[in-house]
Amino acid sequence: MFSSKALFRTALLMVVLYACGTSQPARRNVLSNTKPANQQPAQNNGRNPDQTTFTRPEQITKRRPPEERPVVNTKVERRQEPETEAPAATATTYRSPAFYKNITDSIQRVAAKPSYYKMTENLFKEMTVVPDPKNPAVNSQWYTTVNFDVRKPNFVILHHTAQNSAEQTLFTFSISRTSVSAHYVVGRDGVTYQMLNEYMRAWHAGRSKWGSITDMNSCSIGIEIDNNGNEPFSEAQISSLLKLLEYLKDKFGIPQGNFIAHSDIAPSRKNDPSKFFPWKRLAGAGFGYWYDSTNLAEPPADFNAILALRVIGYDTRNQATAITAFKLHYIQNDITPSLTDYDKKVLYNVYKYY
Repeated sequence: MFSSKALFRTALLMVVLYACGTSQPARRNVLSNTKPANQQPAQNNGRNPDQTTFTRPEQITKRRPPEERPVVNTKVERRQEPETEAPAATATTYRSPAFYKNITDSIQRVAAKPSYYKMTENLFKEMTVVPDPKNPAVNSQWYTTVNFDVRKPNFVILHHTAQNSAEQTLFTFSISRTSVSAHYVVGRDGVTYQMLNEYMRAWHAGRSKWGSITDMNSCSIGIEIDNNGNEPFSEAQISSLLKLLEYLKDKFGIPQGNFIAHSDIAPSRKNDPSKFFPWKRLAGAGFGYWYDSTNLAEPPADFNAILALRVIGYDTRNQATAITAFKLHYIQNDITPSLTDYDKKVLYNVYKYY
């Protein structure tokens, strides 16, 4: 048992030790000439009082501190799909194909592919869970069916990239801020790139309508063809495109009439794949319909051209843009928003396929 005097001595000793032995010298920046406010110049050391006194620096390691190292965010978050596609890069911002290839390869390796795999993993998890238990319309236990499969695309939408190289387009689809994508890109040299599984929903159609369908992204495959919109398409890429279309038609059973243009489904906004696209050649191969220009049947006297456009699938709320889109696809050398007698013959002969 300690006496009160012993306890007092022990406490006094601890106070003295704390006051004298635990204080630490102020740290100094070894590259700074500014002295801490509480530090006095060294005395009797033969030095100039104004001379910088170096103290022990922080421990230096070969590794950069964490804040200097680039951090790649691979967390995938749901983003709201824009109503319309982002504008394509202008010619003034264009770089060489080699530049776009190098930067895109880096983006794909570091960010795009990890994000792709993470997002598909999350989608698969959502597809395997039971229905939302908070659904107020369901008031029974969870019963399952064994008769189901995945949804499949039923349309192919053809675009031109409106950019200057396939490499630029691959870059555009590899970064999230553009908010646009497609399932395939077909280069001028005939190289075909797949960017998304066909069962996934790409963001290529934007605000569009075909017949009664107002969400074309959910039921279609988007194909971007490397072309700026002001030039003919190369033989190599059309040959590759035909092979791709044959593959898609066989795999998903896509009807012949469901190979259409972006301008067909968004007539007030888009003009791709432009008047240079060889629709007649595609129709001859079984992708889309065409007419026999040497044997055009005369339309009946009561033929309603606007109704015929609606039957084919065009959105006729704006009749002028619907007519322009039809002529861009089937007439091509004249895209004025009015129908001549010849145009009506063509429309009637195309309409009969539907």
